[in-house]
Amino acid sequence: MGKISLQVSAATLWLLGAAPLQAQPQNLLPQGEGRDLVAVACTQCHALTPIIAGREGTAGWRRHVYNMVLRGAPLNATEAETVIRYLSANFGPGKQATASIALPNGAGKELVETRCSVCHDLERVAVIKRPKRDWPTIVANMVSRGAVATADESQAIAAYLVAHFGSD
Repeated sequence: MGKISLQVSAATLWLLGAAPLQAQPQNLLPQGEGRDLVAVACTQCHALTPIIAGREGTAGWRRHVYNMVLRGAPLNATEAETVIRYLSANFGPGKQATASIALPNGAGKELVETRCSVCHDLERVAVIKRPKRDWPTIVANMVSRGAVATADESQAIAAYLVAHFGSD
């Protein structure tokens, strides 16, 4: 009797622990065809935060979605294409973030707000502390992927990020 009770308790705890992943607030996602697919398929493994913070074009979202399908996201090919269209329309380059982040004042702030926010929600910058030594490489990588910034602007962006969002 004790063994069965332990198994039932373990299963209940597992179900309760898994529930928040599937019960993500859908109000974070704009209305549209594909919203429910994103809410159900994507949140089985991760929160909505990386989706909301992303600003990928169609090719970028296609790469991410099919990568997730290969990892087990429960989407068939038609559903995956619906999700890609939804994400591109709602979380593509230049789309406004749902939440406004106030960055600290400093040289380079305006560049981060205007250049980085084309592809990223600024929460992505403000929340995740990166080692100071990594920011210049990250900025260079973004420029190589299409971010618009001159060499001087890239240095100013990296210096701002090091000063305000770098960890030792």
